[in-house]
Amino acid sequence: MESLLVWLEPFGNLLDDPQAVQLGFAAMLGLAIFALMVAVMLVVMGVSDPLRRRLRHLEASAATGTAAGESGLGQWLGPMGERLVPTEEEARSRIARELRRAGKRSPGAVNLFFGVRLLCTVVPPLLLLILVVPFVRLEPAVSIMLVVSSAIAGYLLPRYWLERTIKRRSLLLRRGLPDALDLLVVCSEAGLGLGAAIQRVARDLEVSHPELAEELHLFGLQTRAGMDNKAALRDLEERTGVDDIRGLVTTLLQSMRFGTSIAMTLRIYAVELRDKRTQEAEEKAAKVSTKMLFPLVFCIFPSFFVVSLGPPLLGAVAALAGR
Repeated sequence: MESLLVWLEPFGNLLDDPQAVQLGFAAMLGLAIFALMVAVMLVVMGVSDPLRRRLRHLEASAATGTAAGESGLGQWLGPMGERLVPTEEEARSRIARELRRAGKRSPGAVNLFFGVRLLCTVVPPLLLLILVVPFVRLEPAVSIMLVVSSAIAGYLLPRYWLERTIKRRSLLLRRGLPDALDLLVVCSEAGLGLGAAIQRVARDLEVSHPELAEELHLFGLQTRAGMDNKAALRDLEERTGVDDIRGLVTTLLQSMRFGTSIAMTLRIYAVELRDKRTQEAEEKAAKVSTKMLFPLVFCIFPSFFVVSLGPPLLGAVAALAGR
């Protein structure tokens, strides 16, 4: 802690100097204007390039499940983010995999993500510098902190949205998996193959569990296009990232490898999944008493003491004052 204070001491001295603060504010304003000019240049270069525009149009028309929101503002944000995509293959593939797990599978999803990040990083500081700082009397140090904080928050906001979307989608997939397993067991015991059973289950779950139905429907499209069942199952495991689906895929692959009954395998895994969900529910129920301890101690007990002990204490104080 002392080393941190020693490291921050020069910045405190700079904030005490009005000239240094004004110079820093001017530097931040110049940096924001420069970032805006770079963003505008990227938009102009990306939109005005006919080859890139044609390629994006062909990719969007050939892709399945392209988001409708990418046709308007996405045409402007895509070229902006294309210049900011990491050059490392590992980082780019990681972002693409996370976007797929969030349900964004269009070819320009990575470019759009970085374009939105650039927009959220540049626009809020510019709005503060143009609409707030000139008309509100604030200290230069406070203005700089607001501009920097808004830029940092805008940069982190898309990542936060992506993580929340992945968690929400994973939860919805986990909730719909038991129903899908029951339907798969029924279809398999009725004589349908794995591909046909998954397609039938996908049609039946379109209303109750649309996220899982979409993933199963995509599996059916891949198998009908000529992809092997094993490869399609591996792709289903990768693009969902759910542990229960990963276990289901592993079980089905082992069943295909050793030639056992798919219906029996699905039934056994369905029983194991029910036991796992029951244990998770019991674990959460066991934690309720511990979690309720803090609200009881800090919220309910003080008000209870005030209501129960308040009148006797007031009476005692009045009696002592009268005596």
